[in-house]
Amino acid sequence: MVIVMRPDSKESEIQEVAKVVSSLGLGVHISQGTERTIIGIIGDKRKLGDVPLELMSGVEKLVHIAESYKLSSKTFKPNPSVIDVNGVKIGGKELAIMAGPCAVESREQILEAAKAVKKAGAQFLRGGAFKPRTSPYSFQGLEEEGLKLLKEAKEATGLLIVSEVTSERAVEIASKYVDMFQIGARNVQNFQLLREVGRSKKPVLFKRGVATTINEWLNAAEYIMSEGNYNVVLCERGIRTFETATRNTLDISAIPVVKSLSHLPIIVDPSHAAGKSIYISALSKAAIAAGADGLIVEVHPQPKMALSDAAQQLPPDEFSRLCKDIEDIAKIIGREFKYGG
Repeated sequence: MVIVMRPDSKESEIQEVAKVVSSLGLGVHISQGTERTIIGIIGDKRKLGDVPLELMSGVEKLVHIAESYKLSSKTFKPNPSVIDVNGVKIGGKELAIMAGPCAVESREQILEAAKAVKKAGAQFLRGGAFKPRTSPYSFQGLEEEGLKLLKEAKEATGLLIVSEVTSERAVEIASKYVDMFQIGARNVQNFQLLREVGRSKKPVLFKRGVATTINEWLNAAEYIMSEGNYNVVLCERGIRTFETATRNTLDISAIPVVKSLSHLPIIVDPSHAAGKSIYISALSKAAIAAGADGLIVEVHPQPKMALSDAAQQLPPDEFSRLCKDIEDIAKIIGREFKYGG
């Protein structure tokens, strides 16, 4: 349930309503939009009993939320959210581009990748330090040493850092180095981990699982937000279907569907969807044209030498050409992106 306050409601009236709801043992989340304030009620609404909230000063109406997810719903927050990651906004007019190798492998590799993606216009450097792999014998990442190298690359380029965390221990370690946590597809319903990143208050890039419905995805995002962390950016990265031509099937329809259901921004990962670098450019441009708020693309200085996911990583020159195309598309659809050249 949400309480819609009148446009002319006073701050004291908003706080009084919130105080009454809290006194009943229910959670309260206040969303202040451009025109009015909405108070979200979290918990068992039967606790409200016969309390006449609709008669309180400043209240316009009560609205019952049909969706099982509350905080990520557009009913709770009608205006699109813009997530600020240390000065870079995701969900606004400007497109957010995250790029870098699948995994941090060496100092030389990550510095070269960082300089290349920065030059092309990316605002974020992505790179895996904790790598959850299908096989236990595959490269598992450099862990904290990899995070230190990402921080060094940030200091050299000014790029913000986004990297995956896979456990509570990884959250504790990575929080000292990264600007944004990434929750990968394998952990989309690892609810203990989701609560942990929620408690951290650090922005979260939240990927969709390979067999996760949009409804399940938004419900999972609720675990992060229910801990008070509303800084969530969704990431469509392809789902598992019967098709084998690509690694996964990029669900382009998820972009408009999510935007119709949720206020959270959504970006697209064409690399994991395609699994093959020859398809990344086309999928990226389709995602931007469909309304995505940005991309996260795998870029490696020497893709054939990559220790993980070599087939789906772009070389820097191809990424640069893609960024030029994104700048052109952005102008057509009323978005902004500056190609570095």
